[in-house]
Amino acid sequence: MKSTKIVVKTPSKSYPIYFGDKIINLTGSIIQKNLPDVKKICIIVDRNIPSKILKELNLSLKKYKIKIYKLASFEKTKEFNTANKMVESLIKENFNRSDCIIALGGGIIGDFSSFVASITKRGLKFINIPTTLLAQADSSIGGKTGVNSSQGKNLIGTFYQPDFVLSDTSVLKSLPRREVICGYAEILKHALIDDRKFFFWLCKNAKKIISLEEDNILKLAIMKSCKIKTKIVNKDEKEKNIRMTLNFGHTFAHGFEGAKKFSKKLNHGEAVLLGMMMASKLALKKKILSTKEFVLIREHYLDLNLPRDFKKNFKKKDINKIINFVKKDKKNLNERINLIFINKIGSVTRPGKYNISKNEFRKFLISQQK
Repeated sequence: MKSTKIVVKTPSKSYPIYFGDKIINLTGSIIQKNLPDVKKICIIVDRNIPSKILKELNLSLKKYKIKIYKLASFEKTKEFNTANKMVESLIKENFNRSDCIIALGGGIIGDFSSFVASITKRGLKFINIPTTLLAQADSSIGGKTGVNSSQGKNLIGTFYQPDFVLSDTSVLKSLPRREVICGYAEILKHALIDDRKFFFWLCKNAKKIISLEEDNILKLAIMKSCKIKTKIVNKDEKEKNIRMTLNFGHTFAHGFEGAKKFSKKLNHGEAVLLGMMMASKLALKKKILSTKEFVLIREHYLDLNLPRDFKKNFKKKDINKIINFVKKDKKNLNERINLIFINKIGSVTRPGKYNISKNEFRKFLISQQK
């Protein structure tokens, strides 16, 4: 149960991220050390989490009064009405600002739980225990909370940093391959925007990461991914500038997810992988990214059989749906679409530098149907 940690330092709060195997069993003692005033804990858990994991967490929290809510891990769960019902329930149970919410699940559960924590009595204590690769490598860090609007993903939300994050790599063993690929999308994104050496390390080790074969390699990939995101979040907590680079591929991805009605037909990581490939193709077309660099990215996709083909996933009739979601993206400050590009592997364009019209965006999507 040896653990390591890194510390996120933002203007609003500094907090640790603990990494290790079986460290979920230490949750109670970590709470006692970091949050000594907590008496009541609400666990918001993905209902598909293996019962063994929830049982281990419960055993470590014997000293506390526990309330458990099991939710389906679908984007449709992330609705304001569901969050409001949860807040009303917590108030009825007399949770106060020294009490705590624990998110036990992937990014959807983390986004939803942190949002509820942030608005209940103007802020309860919050602990994130991510159980998917995507959440451990990306979404559990940085304090973004959110629920979805009918007009787009995560358009209702706050910035609310957790009190700590606990990443237990042992809980990843039960993940299906599709979920692991979903998480790998964000690891690859961090390499593409910030660390060329990490990208080439992934080229050598990605198959071991995706197969969950070697614990040390998996842990190294997660920690490196977290360090890259932490470095960026430390500089720009509220996404005014450089943090927007973390959305490489995501403007496309949110449009793709919206067009699929946020269904399981295309999960978030698959949409991000497709979005990063589309952003790379557009950067190549606009001569921002060289052919040589693009080929390296494409070969990595081909080697791992990652989602890359727009035409396979969308028909021409879907393009207007995609654009309707993309034009509402949070990064857009006017009628134009603000895109993040990489100009070479490990280097990203400045936020706000490239804004394209809806017409240019539409023409590019149509060109990918040919």
